[in-house]
Amino acid sequence: MFSKLAYAVFERSIQDYHQFDSVDQPINNPYPKDQFEHLLYHKNWIDTVQWHYEDIIRDPQIDPSAALILKRKIDASNQERTDMVEYIDSYFLQKYQHVKVKPTAKINSESPAWAFDRLSILALKIYHMNEEVLRTDASQDHKSKCQAKLNVLLEQRTDLSTAIDDLIADIENGDKFMKVYKQMKMYNDDDLNPVLYQHKK
Repeated sequence: MFSKLAYAVFERSIQDYHQFDSVDQPINNPYPKDQFEHLLYHKNWIDTVQWHYEDIIRDPQIDPSAALILKRKIDASNQERTDMVEYIDSYFLQKYQHVKVKPTAKINSESPAWAFDRLSILALKIYHMNEEVLRTDASQDHKSKCQAKLNVLLEQRTDLSTAIDDLIADIENGDKFMKVYKQMKMYNDDDLNPVLYQHKK
């Protein structure tokens, strides 16, 4: 099942990151570039680094100039994240390009890759919520509340994994078809963001 494979890769990426727990550490993707797992690992690594960027930038004592630099990194990370989602969808488009789509086939509200994006973020939520449950310096009340949240996240993982596998099975069987739209983000584009293109005049 694709969801089980993906989640295992996401967990490995998260564990690898937390060996050093530094946003500046380089990625060391253990999967060959021609494997689907390579894309999944890279995708989650981006998400994991950005997760920690988002933690750092919320430090009330952060220097404003450092915060601005970090905001630029978050913007770049968001663009890279979107690019990786599109690469993953390209994989599925190629994999199922010869499937005969049934006349009754319907389109899904999101592509497989965007569903995997949600699963990747969910893996991070589960990892960090579990950290809160295991904190030795936290109160029992805090840990109990986090355990309740963790239980919900684990249930969500089951539901999302089932939905992903059902979607891919429907695409394989021709019951649903893929139609991928590029995100066309505007804020990073020198020709589409008014603040940026005004400076080009």
